[in-house]
Amino acid sequence: MSAPQRVLLVDDEPPATRRLERLVAALDGAEVCGLEHDPTQVTERCRELRPDVVLLDVEMPGLNGVEIARQLRALPSSPVVIFVTAFEQYAVEAFDLDAVDYLVKPVRGERLERALQRARERQSDELATLVSRIGDRTITVPIVEVCALVAEDKYTVVHHGEGMALVEDSLVSLEERFPDRFIRVHRKALVARASLRGLHRDVDGQERVEIDGTEYCPPVSRRNLPAVRKLLLKKD
Repeated sequence: MSAPQRVLLVDDEPPATRRLERLVAALDGAEVCGLEHDPTQVTERCRELRPDVVLLDVEMPGLNGVEIARQLRALPSSPVVIFVTAFEQYAVEAFDLDAVDYLVKPVRGERLERALQRARERQSDELATLVSRIGDRTITVPIVEVCALVAEDKYTVVHHGEGMALVEDSLVSLEERFPDRFIRVHRKALVARASLRGLHRDVDGQERVEIDGTEYCPPVSRRNLPAVRKLLLKKD
């Protein structure tokens, strides 16, 4: 049996954290590892407790949840963030900060359960690897190190921090397996959203993406160009 999901509850109002604590306690596979009412202490508490998930209130005095989420992203082992708030207007900004979900108070148990399940799926993806076999040699590439995937003949070329590798997984299957991690730029290429750096037009007038971690600049199809531009605007 896998270890329970460790959840840190953050809200400046103790009654709110107590209610969330009861909801989490009623769920299988999750446990509360800590409560925090002081927003200025959340980052340090995450360093201390190393929670898997932070249920984070948005509107708090002094330091709001959006600002805290930005701090947590810089941690070496950052937790998954689920925002919990009465203010729906923060939803767009929450997802721009890569929050896995956004819960509106009063939180219902079944809605919390779905959010925690999404957090598990996110963490499972981050632990995933791609397997490349060259003769008798097997190489594993952590999915978090992959910056681009390109279809070539019967294989998919994996561009990653240490170079390139070939895998037998099809581009379509990888896109379906990791829908939140990659963006399609061409019918034969996926790029890691986090690695997308910019766009440029080559001497032939073809739009190409610039990717952190590799010199490879795949072309962008007209069909996929609007989505790529939209993602780059969000990253600015």
